[in-house]
Amino acid sequence: MQEEWLSMANVNTVTGPVDSGRLGFTLSHEHVMIMAAWRYLPFLFDRDGSVAKGIRLLKAAKSGGVDSLIELSTIDIGREVLVMQEISEATGVNIIAATGLWRPIPFVFWQRDADFIARFMFHEIDHGIDGTSVKPGVIKMASDAEGVTELAEKALRAAARVAKETGVPISTHQWAPEEVGRRQVEVLVDEGVPMHLVCIGHSADTTDDAFLEDLLKEGCYLSMDRYPAGPGGLQWQDRNATVKRLIDRGWASRIMLGHDYPPKSVMVDTVDEPEDDPVRYTFLKRVAIPGLISDGVSEDQIRLMMEEVPRRFLTGEKPIERAASG
Repeated sequence: MQEEWLSMANVNTVTGPVDSGRLGFTLSHEHVMIMAAWRYLPFLFDRDGSVAKGIRLLKAAKSGGVDSLIELSTIDIGREVLVMQEISEATGVNIIAATGLWRPIPFVFWQRDADFIARFMFHEIDHGIDGTSVKPGVIKMASDAEGVTELAEKALRAAARVAKETGVPISTHQWAPEEVGRRQVEVLVDEGVPMHLVCIGHSADTTDDAFLEDLLKEGCYLSMDRYPAGPGGLQWQDRNATVKRLIDRGWASRIMLGHDYPPKSVMVDTVDEPEDDPVRYTFLKRVAIPGLISDGVSEDQIRLMMEEVPRRFLTGEKPIERAASG
């Protein structure tokens, strides 16, 4: 089975293109350091301390078996690719950076059309982020409990047009309890995006199998993340139970797992977070995946979700055919 997984396609990371076959164990939805407004308020932020913290966290992740992560910070929540680059070089963890937008879409785009919004994504994909050589490997788009607003839809349509032309995939933030991912999929289908270039994120924030299967039947991937817990109150056991039910229905080849862990940057004259914070990048490895295995998920299914599915998503390869459900 694993022989069909081998590929020489490259994926853009913050340290340059990497053979996708070397991505290994990959977390689907993460952040390396939340640095919103850092470049505008540098006197409030300890940059060196923030980099040191990121290195410490990702060294622990690497030693705990994490090889790569999809980093979904955008310009409106403090994406700093040179910080990511330093951390990646020091730790050996592959970091795939994002173009795109989160929820507080910048004012400059409010009165512009979707094609104008698309221009900045095209520029980053073609020329690099923030004047650097770092090119994004994914497009981030977000809508939360407010739903896909008129402005968010315009941005989502922009992302769709960029994905269609470049092949760079889209990973979303949604509010699953209100089925916001359903509207995201409707917009992307309307724009004609190949749905294997789409991952609907935060999908483990619901236990509604019918909703999740409706999304999967459209052809997209799901990021089952926010482990061990997140908005809505679902704990890791609830998330595992939903993942297991989907696997039992044959959907392992469309599922990725992650934490959505957002480490905070270190501020001047403040104490850093404790070293033993349990919401780190190894929770899946240490707790959730052993739990899935004890519930009957196979090692091959784990490798599929944690290695092959994110690799195919990032390279734009077609998903492995859905397994027959029992």
